[in-house]
Amino acid sequence: MVLLSIIIVLYSCSNDGALMPKRRGYFRIDLPEKNYTFYKGDCPFTFEHPGYSVVLKDRDTNSEPCWLNLVFPKFHGNLYLTYKALEGILPLFTEECRKFAVTHEIKASSINEQGVSNDSAHVYGLIYDIEGDAASNLEFYLTDSVHHFIRGALYFYAVPNKDSLAPVLGFIKQDIYHLIKTFRWE
Repeated sequence: MVLLSIIIVLYSCSNDGALMPKRRGYFRIDLPEKNYTFYKGDCPFTFEHPGYSVVLKDRDTNSEPCWLNLVFPKFHGNLYLTYKALEGILPLFTEECRKFAVTHEIKASSINEQGVSNDSAHVYGLIYDIEGDAASNLEFYLTDSVHHFIRGALYFYAVPNKDSLAPVLGFIKQDIYHLIKTFRWE
């Protein structure tokens, strides 16, 4: 009688006698509320960045004085901002940015380009929105076409997986677009 009860319980716990593996899931991500902080440092530009990010000077040995990192600690992400004085070599810098974006073409499903033009602030540029499992999903450059040039590249310290990064990436992209919209040269 006991043996029969055990067999019935074990059989009823299975799905037609076959065990089903658990599906792989992703962690729930709580996104912070949108708010922005004004950045003005020693560099010839200003912008608004999300309140949940931190602006730090780049500490790399090859970095220059106005190279910054916009760090997203909660999301293990970093927007690298590299500033250069133009000195008449704009085509060289824009081509270098294009080459950096195209290096992600191997893993990207598409690279969409969007122009930036803010005549009143003299801010012009190009945004590379890189879709797919690329290491960087958003790159851009901004310039006044005469004196200033800045390049931005967003990276996450995680294995590129567009499905798991999608909520965070979409959230941070909105904030980077806000940064670009509020960017001003000094």
